[in-house]
Amino acid sequence: MTAPDQRSATLSDGVVAWLTNGTRDERFLDNIFAEMCIRLQQAGIPLARSTLHVLIQHPQWLGGRFLWSDGVREAELARVDYDVRERSEYIGSPANELFDGATEVRENLERDPSLGRKHALYDEMRAKGLTDYVAWPLYHTLGKRHLVTFATDRPGGFDEAHVAALKNILPVLALVSEIRIKNRLARTLLETYVGSHASELILAGATRRGTGTTVRAAIMICDLRDFTKISDNWPRDDVIDLLNDYFDAMSEPIARHGGEILKFIGDGLLAIFPLSEPNAGANLLHAVTEARQAMIALNERNDGTGRAPLNYGIGVHVGDVMYGNIGSTSRLDFTVIGPAVNMASRLEALTKQLGRTVLLSRDFAELVEPRFELEHVGKHEVRGFSDPIELFAYQG
Repeated sequence: MTAPDQRSATLSDGVVAWLTNGTRDERFLDNIFAEMCIRLQQAGIPLARSTLHVLIQHPQWLGGRFLWSDGVREAELARVDYDVRERSEYIGSPANELFDGATEVRENLERDPSLGRKHALYDEMRAKGLTDYVAWPLYHTLGKRHLVTFATDRPGGFDEAHVAALKNILPVLALVSEIRIKNRLARTLLETYVGSHASELILAGATRRGTGTTVRAAIMICDLRDFTKISDNWPRDDVIDLLNDYFDAMSEPIARHGGEILKFIGDGLLAIFPLSEPNAGANLLHAVTEARQAMIALNERNDGTGRAPLNYGIGVHVGDVMYGNIGSTSRLDFTVIGPAVNMASRLEALTKQLGRTVLLSRDFAELVEPRFELEHVGKHEVRGFSDPIELFAYQG
């Protein structure tokens, strides 16, 4: 081993050992990354700035960037939008070069800017007194490529031993970061497809068929009117855009007020508000009010493009539901079943017959009266139930 190689090993050995053995109980990658940068400084590497860029599978963001700077103990997280690759901040950047296949980007920030790479990032780093910058891909399994960057304000930049020491940590950093990214990915995908509460139960081990629990909850079922006609007559992409806009209008208020959306069923959705929250009934109606306002705004926008207004019905009931895993031996659904769910579904179907947008059962109405003004619409036969059910309408 040559002298520079020996020095680089000395500089990085402690950090490699810590990444390997000292991070197993740390769940969050940003904490690991910030601590790693501080330890690199303490080992004698003149680090002033470092970033870690990761690609993630998220419905809203392409990825994230962790930024650490000298003098701070926590990394700053910025989310990266899907359209970033069309923006000037990305085009011609080190990230652009590395994701296009480069294996290293090194820039001497002390030399004449006219002789170096042209990008606003380099100008920003020069303005902050940084002298040298290096970026490398961070390779994960199955060809996944992320990236990490390091910069210094040391006169003359990084020396050969500094660069070699930073390279030495890359394989272990790749392994440590991949574990955390995949853990976060599993959580994100579960939250995206089954909701936050169900995802927590699944991650905690509730994956056996037939396992579940009884939950007392307010149940809300919403369905779009005339969707078959719309899907038969509109272009496919327009139908998808319409459904996404409709579900945004309905779903965001539900999530804001503590509801759990369990599933989307074609043009409908099923949500619950567990009664473990004392204001669950009121929260559900606040969500309905905001959703109706969002639908009014959506219909106004659609009217400007010549589209017909969207109509919908909402059925609400309260009761005990079985909440858990149902399905085949190899394909499970985490959902709720029970007579209370059936009742909410029947009430939603009755909204069209009775000319009301939102129908509530007497049991649910008792949760929220007299705080909300409800319209009594009498007793009505409900398919599948032997006795007529007393119903109320809510205007929001």
